[in-house]
Amino acid sequence: MESISARGRILGLDAGDRRIGVAISDPDRHFALPLRSVIRDRGGTEFAALERLIREEDVTEVVVGLPLSLSGEQGAQAGSATAFADELRERLQLPVHMYDERLSTQEAMRRVSDEPRGRGNRRERSKPQADTDAIAASIILQAYLDRLRFEGASFA
Repeated sequence: MESISARGRILGLDAGDRRIGVAISDPDRHFALPLRSVIRDRGGTEFAALERLIREEDVTEVVVGLPLSLSGEQGAQAGSATAFADELRERLQLPVHMYDERLSTQEAMRRVSDEPRGRGNRRERSKPQADTDAIAASIILQAYLDRLRFEGASFA
């Protein structure tokens, strides 16, 4: 796994059938922050939304989660994610990397369920519902960023 550019924001995507979770790194590539989800439709408006975000945020690379089975095999979802990444590469003319996303959605749901609750152990009604797709994208992106740092570290 090699990052093309050493600096600049990276966009992380968790591409599902109905929604795409979106996360972004800081310019120094230390932290992944969940942004929002983009709704997928047959008209391809999700690509226009992603292109706009990439321009606005000066994104230099994209990471798409690769949904592998627990045994590491690729199934139908992995094929769909790979096709999505290929289309992004063609449309964006940016480096698009695939990164193992095993258990990222489950981890995102666990994080949401572990959020502090209001009085009486009920969620506060004024609190917005967490975007688990964007959180899953941030988990994928953070793992990718950590891997880049680990591979770039010198162990003398």
